[in-house]
Amino acid sequence: MKKYWPSIRDYLLIVTSSLIQAVSLRLFFIPANLASGGVSGISQLVNHYTGWPIGLMVLIGNIPLFLLGWRFLGGVKFAMRTAVAILTYSLFTDLILKVPYFIEYSQILITDLSGDIFLNSLYGAIISGIGYGMVYRARGTSGGSDILARILNNWRGIPMTQSYLIVDTAVILSAGFVFGWKEALYAMITLYVSGIVSETVLEGGGTVRTAMIVTAKPEKVSNRVIEELERGVTYLEGRGAYTGNSRPFCIAWSTVPKSPR
Repeated sequence: MKKYWPSIRDYLLIVTSSLIQAVSLRLFFIPANLASGGVSGISQLVNHYTGWPIGLMVLIGNIPLFLLGWRFLGGVKFAMRTAVAILTYSLFTDLILKVPYFIEYSQILITDLSGDIFLNSLYGAIISGIGYGMVYRARGTSGGSDILARILNNWRGIPMTQSYLIVDTAVILSAGFVFGWKEALYAMITLYVSGIVSETVLEGGGTVRTAMIVTAKPEKVSNRVIEELERGVTYLEGRGAYTGNSRPFCIAWSTVPKSPR
């Protein structure tokens, strides 16, 4: 059992993350007409015009991307984890509407948040970001644009948050023509926030951000950093390659989650 526990844990994380993402989609994104990006966002647009089940559209739309991911992201191991993520997310997205308690309490929440697009976008981003981060910690993807984002991350070293923006922007802009530009702009914010949350869940909250400051007045700079920003500072000495003159500089750091900026 000990030998198989890491794999069992990963699959449990994937299934849980699929449920979290489905809840976020049903509670916040769909009622507020916020395109969630990727295949899910496209499925929302298709559902808007045809009424076809969103979960089924997600499953169909993920098939070509799944094959692409199988080719570039790790073969069988990737395929198994991503297949579980896609299937469970698709099933949860449609079947969750059959759960009586979810229907009852979701209607209350949707009614209370009706017209408040800011809260829908904020909490939808936080909850979906947690789901994305969990599936990444399980060394899988939730399919859709996650596959393309992971390919960009592995191929070009582009951070996951920036990869999200690249592959999902076209979908969200398309949604602007369907749901309205106000909703599209909020969806862009949602995409950015969910990326930060997912990266925090993936890498932990202890990621350190540093700033290197080259200055002729290290004491004044360090005093302001320490007193006003309340961050640590370390002095280092350097020498300019062109002039040969020594130049002190400061390294300032803070333990905050890494952002894509």
